[in-house]
Amino acid sequence: MTEKIVVVGAGQAGSQVVQTLRQKGFEGDLVLIGDEPHLPYQRPPLSKKFLKGDVGEETLYLRPKEFYEVNKVELISGDPVVAVDRQKKLLELKSGSSVSYSKLVLTTGTKARALPIEGAQLDGVLSLRGIADVEALRPLVAPGKKVVIIGGGYIGLEVGAVAKDLGLDVRIVELQERLLKRVVSDDVARFFHELHEEKGVAFHYGVGVERIEGDGRAEAVVLSDGTRLECDFVLSAVGAMPNDALAEAAGLETDDGIIVDGHGQSSDEDVWACGDCVRFFSQRYGRSIRLESVQNAIDQAKTVAASLMNEAPDYDPLPWFWSDQYDIKLQIAGLSHGYEEAITVGSPKTGSFYVAYLKDGKLVCVDSINHPRSHMMARRVMGQDWHEDLLPPA
Repeated sequence: MTEKIVVVGAGQAGSQVVQTLRQKGFEGDLVLIGDEPHLPYQRPPLSKKFLKGDVGEETLYLRPKEFYEVNKVELISGDPVVAVDRQKKLLELKSGSSVSYSKLVLTTGTKARALPIEGAQLDGVLSLRGIADVEALRPLVAPGKKVVIIGGGYIGLEVGAVAKDLGLDVRIVELQERLLKRVVSDDVARFFHELHEEKGVAFHYGVGVERIEGDGRAEAVVLSDGTRLECDFVLSAVGAMPNDALAEAAGLETDDGIIVDGHGQSSDEDVWACGDCVRFFSQRYGRSIRLESVQNAIDQAKTVAASLMNEAPDYDPLPWFWSDQYDIKLQIAGLSHGYEEAITVGSPKTGSFYVAYLKDGKLVCVDSINHPRSHMMARRVMGQDWHEDLLPPA
């Protein structure tokens, strides 16, 4: 019987799994199932160039349609999997059809975290996770329009930068007392606050959102301190949650993500998972982590494909990320969670500097702002015992 591998989730990770399997010589049946009616595409440009209209949809595609035809990958688009029967090794699709598998790979990604407030269901309250979200946003992103962005994380800041460039009135509401509270140092947060403020973005810190008001459509955001912010639309940018409900319903082990081992294997020996939807133990950081990044999606997908081909790689990456805001590129190597000391090298006033984060005297993360050399050096040396070249002279 020919082995049949089915990949559920047609994003960066899912597309990489099927590509790597074919590159490694897998000759069995290969199926890739996505819930959106598009070819698999990359998501980082959604909140930047794609929203701005600088690039078309076809530029987002990870691979052309011919790739799947040439590599004999059956691509099922716009028909999400709604149930997994692990005993029968059968997937039920929303259309009512079913797909069998020998081995299953879940690359289901994330979904926008819901706003648990009154008025969140009004028209004009949007999030940004996919092409359809951008298509809904574009008619609203016009000069003179007022937008309230709830959440001062990377997506909120990136959309805020695009909206400001396009002539909108932008207000960002952040529950914490500063931007990016849990992920960057005070110097980095201050730099991005000043960058956006100089462009005309207004911030409201240390307040929550009480409700969103409007007669069928969002017209104002009322904050917990009573402030009322009039708007034409609202962007919810309060983070993402792993799409692990399908796995949980199938009886797989989950905990804010699908639990996998170093090979990407779940609690079922015939089910693997990778990308934003999974949680795994990192020896590097000594704890369980879930990563939302292109680097993780690609590298962990390669690990899963290798495991399916009976290789035995152990996945424990040095994560890296990036964010583009106006003409500034922030590049991050490592995870700063739990850092004890943050050392700024260079002057933020020049617009080019970096911050080295230390824990127990060891370099664990570097934030590089318009400073690509420090980012590349950090990726080379991270995890090693020495880090002097990334620190200022004593």
